[in-house]
Amino acid sequence: MLNKKDQRIIRQMIRHIRTFPLSDSEIKQLERDLTGMALEAEKRGEDFEDVLDMTPTEFCDELLYSIGGSKAPGGRYLLKGAGIYYQLTGILGTALFSLILLLALFYTIINENIVRPHFLYYLVSQIDLKKYNEGTSIPSLRTETLNRIEFDVPSLDFQDSILSVIEPIENKISSNQMINDNLLEQALTLYAEQFAELDKNGCIGDYCSVKSGFAFKSSWWTSSGVKVIKIASINQDNLNLLECSYVDEDKINKAKDFRVTAGDLLIAMTGATIGKFAMVPYSSETLLVNQRVGKFFLGDNPIERLPFIYCTLKQPDVYYEVVNRGQGSAQPNISASDIMSIPCGIPSNEVLGTFNKTAQPLFDLIISNQLENQRLAALRDVLLPKLMSGELDVSDIRL
Repeated sequence: MLNKKDQRIIRQMIRHIRTFPLSDSEIKQLERDLTGMALEAEKRGEDFEDVLDMTPTEFCDELLYSIGGSKAPGGRYLLKGAGIYYQLTGILGTALFSLILLLALFYTIINENIVRPHFLYYLVSQIDLKKYNEGTSIPSLRTETLNRIEFDVPSLDFQDSILSVIEPIENKISSNQMINDNLLEQALTLYAEQFAELDKNGCIGDYCSVKSGFAFKSSWWTSSGVKVIKIASINQDNLNLLECSYVDEDKINKAKDFRVTAGDLLIAMTGATIGKFAMVPYSSETLLVNQRVGKFFLGDNPIERLPFIYCTLKQPDVYYEVVNRGQGSAQPNISASDIMSIPCGIPSNEVLGTFNKTAQPLFDLIISNQLENQRLAALRDVLLPKLMSGELDVSDIRL
């Protein structure tokens, strides 16, 4: 396990990297690379900070610039003014609103006398960019293609009226996420204070078991019903319940061992997102887990035992081991037994109980905020197209 100092440096670097418009998979790759650097430095008896030879944030800036960033005056990778950024290759259909220019994204320069930047972002997000795909094996777009897309731009007053409804929702979502980031940082600090020097005297399987989800038949999928959590539902630290599939209620008993509740922990076991994990938020809905989504079995009230295993998986060297074990083939894949055999420190039951009890209130707040964000995002996604089309008038909205 990385020492406390190196763990703190890695977390600082990842927080800084997250200020750039990178995909989760790109961030994960950078985290693996940086963790590997730190582990190698420890093996050689060198100080990780000396290896960096600059501040952690400066190193991240130089690293990102070296692989395709655009450097602004003063050394920071910022583009003056706001812009809308588009993915050129790979996964199409996603627009980002950002102040940062980086990597394989391209951006717009916005005439703010005509359109508000955030409104343009919302406008573009309603366009199905996938239908403009010009690639074959890898989806891709050209700037010339985007430049030819036409759409109506309403008056600034109309734009402002829509933003007056949508932006408060977005701001609340961002505020909740910032609170959760802080709560998680508190939990990780508690973990580091107690366990950073703990020897790897056991493995994850000594604390809990892990099983891959239920193998639903393709013929069972429906357009509504009981939600089934798939790999696409898992974002790092968050579970997106808006990205689920559905089966009829009569399938619940068939998958009863893979019904999840608040505080359960899930992990992606296949594909580019391998190693991503997220906790299940409070929800009144029945939730089931699809195959290749791993469930950590933490007991009847999982929130009571969630803090320790969650913080353990957040340790860079443990996370690095999860991802590394899944490599070696065209399709990354890790088994439940592989996850359970990953070494980690296991303290006494008394120490474990004290830590979980101390950290549980932090995780209670995190999953409560996650549920609120899910509801806010669903509300935003319902209101936005109706407001943009004029089907719904701003005066009809009471938030």
